[in-house]
Amino acid sequence: MSAPNILIIDDEPEFVEIVRTILATKQYKVSCAYSADEGLAKLEKESPDAIILDVMMGKGAEGFIFARKVRKDPRFAKIPILMLTAMREKTGFDFPGERIHPKFLPVDEYIEKPIEPQVLLEKIEQQLAKKSAG
Repeated sequence: MSAPNILIIDDEPEFVEIVRTILATKQYKVSCAYSADEGLAKLEKESPDAIILDVMMGKGAEGFIFARKVRKDPRFAKIPILMLTAMREKTGFDFPGERIHPKFLPVDEYIEKPIEPQVLLEKIEQQLAKKSAG
């Protein structure tokens, strides 16, 4: 069985490199995109096993728009999305109550940055296990 492919979509190259390094410790294949549009283009070509997605990219919360587009496309709807964000740190905004919502925020995990490497790996493994079981 080949190593799972993880797509990282984040407009901060330093953060992408840190996450790529963490994922490499588990021999994951990693591809990167630095905008939502680039992420959609990679998604079309690669069909990753999971996506790590930032909220705040480009002119605003492009991660939300990306997640909604992916969930509406039957080809990609089952790919786990882990949303890693510093939105609360950058804007002071946070969600009251349940963060993950099928229409507003259709992701599988919502995690505040910074994240401990071990926690990130555990979350990825949980989502990959759910995907292969489902």
